[in-house]
Amino acid sequence: MVETLPYLTGDLPGIGGVLRARDDDFAVDEIPAYPATGTGDHVFVHVEKRGLTTPAAVTGIARALAIPERDIGVAGMKDRHAVTRQWLSLPPPITPEQARALVLPDIQILDAVRHGHKLRTGHVRGNRFVLRVREAAPDAAARARAILERLAAAPGAPNWYGEQRFGRAGDNAARGRDLLTGATPRGQRDRRMDRLMISALQSELFNAWLRARLADGYYRCALAGDVLHKRGGGMFACTEPVVDTARMLAGELCATGPMFGDAMRAATAGSEAAAREAQILADAGLAPGAFHAVRAIAEGTRRDATIEVGEATVAEEPDAVVIGFTLPGGAYATAVMREIMKSPPTSPAPTPDPG
Repeated sequence: MVETLPYLTGDLPGIGGVLRARDDDFAVDEIPAYPATGTGDHVFVHVEKRGLTTPAAVTGIARALAIPERDIGVAGMKDRHAVTRQWLSLPPPITPEQARALVLPDIQILDAVRHGHKLRTGHVRGNRFVLRVREAAPDAAARARAILERLAAAPGAPNWYGEQRFGRAGDNAARGRDLLTGATPRGQRDRRMDRLMISALQSELFNAWLRARLADGYYRCALAGDVLHKRGGGMFACTEPVVDTARMLAGELCATGPMFGDAMRAATAGSEAAAREAQILADAGLAPGAFHAVRAIAEGTRRDATIEVGEATVAEEPDAVVIGFTLPGGAYATAVMREIMKSPPTSPAPTPDPG
């Protein structure tokens, strides 16, 4: 089962309440990494979906156009219990006119523009969220503003993986461990599902690393050997912790945590940061090279430890408080909302969070 995560703003009272009492309470607008050019063989379509996962929307569009699902490009997964607007790409010979003519349940085509290539996973700059919380505390707006102000301060909010990552029963990481150790033979199921389970295990270990960072007082510090990420730039190894800590507090860079795998850039050998990452594996009962066996489906990478919460807004309605903010691609809105609410962000069912 998924362990309870700590709060960065534990000294500030939450607003309580209920999130996603209905789909309209959770609105997401994808911010693309680049605009469609207007020329090319592919077609970028801007879609609005309600009550559907992104894969379900892709399936519906593919069937309606009689094209393979794998030929439809997607930048990021969007939640089911929400109203979400995102970009997909359609392959040739589909035309913008064909895309605009689509009529499908719970899917609306907002725009269709030609482009020169397929949309790829990760081709997203961020997401804008507008979320309604109902049954919140009487002074919810003031509480939310105070928490958002704290989260906006460098180095930002914890970049937790939310409970959606771990499945309805919270056992995806355990199933991934069984695949990793051979307790469950790989290849007996869908390869995509195997990848999902291993990814959940990587995510659980990342959360454990970040939890330890907070517990030991290193959330706002750079450690020798850390793999640091320049905001909007590349990664480098920390050799001057005092200098890099100052840069972190100025919002110039952030620490990154391990998503274990053969291709992951490791912390500097023999450093304090490397020892801490090795301890995460040891505490989980895993050997340093454990992920080599699944390198074909889980390459490994680094993940930012913190995220910038931008363009925060708070408004009051007669029956709800409305909270808006932007997050980079791959970050979980529910990770921010749990800080604001200080209670589980209620959702009808855990599904992939906007990314």
